[in-house]
Formats: sequence, structure tokens, C-alpha cells
Amino acid sequence: MGKTEQRLAELDPVWSQIRTEAHAMVEEEPDMGGMIHLSVLHHRSLEKTLSYRLALKLKSEEMPSQIIRELLDRAYAEDSSLGEAARADIMAVYDRDPACHRMVQPLLFFKGYQAVQAYRVANWLWRHDRPAMAYFMQMRASEVFGVDIHPGATIGKGIMIDHAHSIVIGETAIVGDNVSMLHSVTLGGTGKADGDRHPNIENGVLIGAGAKVLGNITVGYCSRIAAGSVVLQDIPCCKTVAGVPAKVVGEAGCSQPSSSMDQLLDD
Repeated sequence: MGKTEQRLAELDPVWSQIRTEAHAMVEEEPDMGGMIHLSVLHHRSLEKTLSYRLALKLKSEEMPSQIIRELLDRAYAEDSSLGEAARADIMAVYDRDPACHRMVQPLLFFKGYQAVQAYRVANWLWRHDRPAMAYFMQMRASEVFGVDIHPGATIGKGIMIDHAHSIVIGETAIVGDNVSMLHSVTLGGTGKADGDRHPNIENGVLIGAGAKVLGNITVGYCSRIAAGSVVLQDIPCCKTVAGVPAKVVGEAGCSQPSSSMDQLLDD
């Protein structure tokens, strides 16, 4: 490793590892060399790579990629927390998804990761009083990735959404740090009520495939929601719930269910 690469590894280990893996991928799959160079190796930071990748994905006949890319560049330049969250999300996917063998994979191939990064910029727009552009980002992310996250939702760092088909997260939903969810999860309301009408998911929660969490309720930290459950009331911390409607069926089984990804229920 040269001095420049060593310095980069010290300053930004996630980005350094992504670049190392991208070089290896070019060696292994030369036909993808152009794509990998354009997407990763031509850029000087993870933020620049995300701007390029997301603009390419979210562009449309109505909105060219250049405008979207300039908007993304501005968001990342003005708010360093977006890049910090992007790195934490990559680490979450790499650590928890057994199908993820390299940190570069979420960046290039995993729509759950890409959709969350699109949401983060839409949320930045929402917080900077640009609702129309925020809604455009939400619409395109929903069309492209099949993930519908309202830009007004509040989502922490270290998020892993596996497979990411048909995810819906409402406007007043709050999702804490280090939360994992699988496909077809809904964090929704129960009707037409205004105000806080969506769930609060605390840190470290695991939400199984097809689970629906509805209304202004709280899911306590490090709890598990079994696949296919419908949650309509508060869940205490460190518990497992299952069923329609969901009921507590036991303890969470470990201290960090969102990291262990263990979805089996004890007898």
C-alpha cells in the first residue's frame, strides 16, 4: 500500500475499503470495468460516488441527472451527517446481510441501501423548506427502488433494509439507530388523523418481512417483530411479538436482535 492509500485508509477506512474492493472487482470481471470506474474509481469520495450513482438512478425525462447530481453534491457538502450515515448504513448491510461479501456491493447493487440514501437527501430538502423537490425525490425513489419513504420521516444511522420490496414509511414515523427490516414492512397510520400518526421504532429493533406497524405507537429498543405480524399497540423493550394482532410471545433472545438477524421463535 502506497502512502496515499495508507493515508486514505486512516482518514476514511470505509471509502478506502470500497476502492480496494472496486479494483479487485475490475480484475475479476473486466466487462464491468467501465461501470466500476465511472461509479467508484473516478470519484474522490464516497459522497461524490453517491451523487453520481443516485443521480443516474433517479433521473427522468422530466429531471436530468445533472440537476439531481448538483443538488446531491450540495446536500453532501453542506451536511456532513449525510455522509456519516451513508457509511454507517454500508457497515450495517455488510455486517448483517449474509449475501453481502464486500462493502462496495450495497453501493453498486443493493436497492435497499440506495433507497435509504435517496431518502436521506429528500429529508435534507424537506428540512430546508424545499418540499416540492423532496416529494420528487420520494416519487422517483418509489418508482425506481420500490421503497416509499416520506421525506418528513426521521431515520437514524446504521439502517439495513434487506431485499427492500414494498417498504412504506410514513411522514411522522421515527426510526432509531441500528434498525433492521426486511421486505414488505409498513410503518403506517391507522386512518386520516393529523399530527403524530406513525410509529416510533427505537434503537436496535428487528422487523420481519411483511410486518405492519400502525399508528402512533412505540416499539421498544432491541425488540423483535415476527414476520407477517400486525402491531397496533406499544411493545416493551427487549421483547418478541408475533401474530395478528401482535402480542408479546417472549424475550428478544439476545441483546442486539437487529444485528443477529435471528427471526426464529422459541417454542
